[in-house]
Amino acid sequence: MFVVLTAIAMLFYPGGTTADPEAPRYLFFQNFFSDLGLTEAKSGEINTVSAVLFIIALSLAGGILALFFTAFAQFFGGSFRGKLVSRLGAVAGVISGICFVGIAATPANLHGWAHGVFVDWAFRMFLLAALLYTAAILIERQYPKQMAIVFAMFALLLAAYVVLITIGPSTETDNGLTIQATGQKIIVYAAIVAIFTQAWAALRFARSGAAMPGAKPVEIVR
Repeated sequence: MFVVLTAIAMLFYPGGTTADPEAPRYLFFQNFFSDLGLTEAKSGEINTVSAVLFIIALSLAGGILALFFTAFAQFFGGSFRGKLVSRLGAVAGVISGICFVGIAATPANLHGWAHGVFVDWAFRMFLLAALLYTAAILIERQYPKQMAIVFAMFALLLAAYVVLITIGPSTETDNGLTIQATGQKIIVYAAIVAIFTQAWAALRFARSGAAMPGAKPVEIVR
């Protein structure tokens, strides 16, 4: 849903980037996702349709991310360490999800400082959640260990992105803007793939009946 809604929002975006306010449309490698949520596009035009779609997309994504990390903790009750680490991961994941909702609720052109804080902490807490759940998977004897690789690889990407937005090139230059906007696209789509993969694996694990000692296969109600 996030991919579809933001893709539609890109089509409705009036245009303009930080480096080129005259750009006639959304430029995939020079506009940020957050540009979609501006009440006034970089070109100076009203951006209502794109902003509404972006707010819906990111609010759903943030809310569902928080729910995922909370639900995922149930698979790691086999040991005290696993339970503790997974619960800490759930807390970090919930905070990250809330921050993503915060990003949606604070258009950068109206609440620039708050928007920036939410962006920074959304990705930092997402990184912490991925690292903690990587450890939880390795600790839990029954859970498929290959899924730790998925989180570990994503965590490496996410760590690189946190470094990029912290000390990376300025968006005031064309090259810097392209690097930052492209990096954001890569990490957002990588996050979708990583969480979808983890959710699918968790569903299969639950259905196998191995999720808890003595557990029966989960009957999925649709």
